[in-house]
Amino acid sequence: MEEIERVSTSRSNGTDPADPISLRLLPLGCGIGRDGALWIRGQKVSDLVREFGSPLFIYDEEQIRSRARELKELFDGDVAYASKAFLCKAMARLVDEEGLHIDVASGGELSVALSAGFPAERIVMHGNNKSIAELELAVESGVGRIVIDSFDEIDRLEELVPRGGSVKVWIRVTPGVEAHTHEFVMTGQDDSKFGFGLLSGDAKLALDRLRTSKNLELVGLHAHIGSQIFALESFVKEVEVLAPFFASSGVEELNFGGGLGVPYVADEPEIEFSDWAKALKESARAAGIPETARVMVEPGRSLVGPAAITVYEVGTIKQIPGIRTYVSVDGGMSDNPRPVLYDSGYETFSVDNVLARRDWRVTVVGKHCESGDVLVKDGQLPSSTRIGDLIATPVTGAYGYSMASNYNKVGRPAVVFVNNEGYRLVLRRETVSDLLSLDMG
Repeated sequence: MEEIERVSTSRSNGTDPADPISLRLLPLGCGIGRDGALWIRGQKVSDLVREFGSPLFIYDEEQIRSRARELKELFDGDVAYASKAFLCKAMARLVDEEGLHIDVASGGELSVALSAGFPAERIVMHGNNKSIAELELAVESGVGRIVIDSFDEIDRLEELVPRGGSVKVWIRVTPGVEAHTHEFVMTGQDDSKFGFGLLSGDAKLALDRLRTSKNLELVGLHAHIGSQIFALESFVKEVEVLAPFFASSGVEELNFGGGLGVPYVADEPEIEFSDWAKALKESARAAGIPETARVMVEPGRSLVGPAAITVYEVGTIKQIPGIRTYVSVDGGMSDNPRPVLYDSGYETFSVDNVLARRDWRVTVVGKHCESGDVLVKDGQLPSSTRIGDLIATPVTGAYGYSMASNYNKVGRPAVVFVNNEGYRLVLRRETVSDLLSLDMG
């Protein structure tokens, strides 16, 4: 096996953007071979692409497991993986094996978790507009907690739960905390489609109603203030706002949600799980939340996002003198819509020449019929980049595949898990036959 080394290529603010990719953005199992190519857990990335094609999502399974164990220890096992970040049966089994709970937000996500054998009692069911069918599935399968999001949902559940039956529920509370993040992923502000407003009094009305319910057992509260949050003070504010309501509620479970941010580009900060846990626990104690309370969190992106890369093949290079150079790849907004939706930043690099200076400013675009089909705006690649080369974007383990589409009838990529023993295909590439199978003619 080729000798692999994890060489430091990190850079700090103000240094040359043409420096090699910062390895802190790559999965922990990544290393560089003697030929300068990228390897993950003993597997050469270009070999994986040759076997499974491109675009290709490659996950460092060992990193996900290690991070899951860290979270479990920090929060005494009260951690639910937010499966909307990325879900398939293999991922659900991994979460189960590591002893975490899992949260789902639709009947489809619930069905995937159940089909993987995930214990229903460790499933948390979310959703701001759960259908009758979704609620029926949750009740019949014995989901551990259903997070009630509206008064309409209380009505539906009370009709569905059999006489004499009991379902444990949480109230989703909208705390009125505006997290420092993109407006499209803010969820805790007063103007939100999610939950019962605390300031409006709806949360208290929901609490009072559920206290009198004969078959809905209120056991806790849930809140979530947004995604991709780097400011720990936003979480502290969430705790401070929720604490008095929690104290008056008489329940013993309090879920602060997830939303911890991860760096996508070299100059973004990295928040450790330990710092997040410390901020939540210390603020909870300071706010008077008793140590006997069951405090839970729901990380998604922060668990799986940094554990994956997406590899593409360069198909077209178009230079517009004095304006821009476009490097077109064989994927795009169909496998990563985040840049289009949120103007999210990413970096890119050569898979087979990781340490090369990225001395060529380019914009990496996809193959779709949209001018906005941009993956990396004003990114850096080596000037030696040619058609047929493999390039990658790091930190694509969350909200890439899970938000993928079939725009232009492009099939979704394959997903490979790599660990210390080898690699395995967990989601095969979508084919034209798959697309045609839905077409009734």
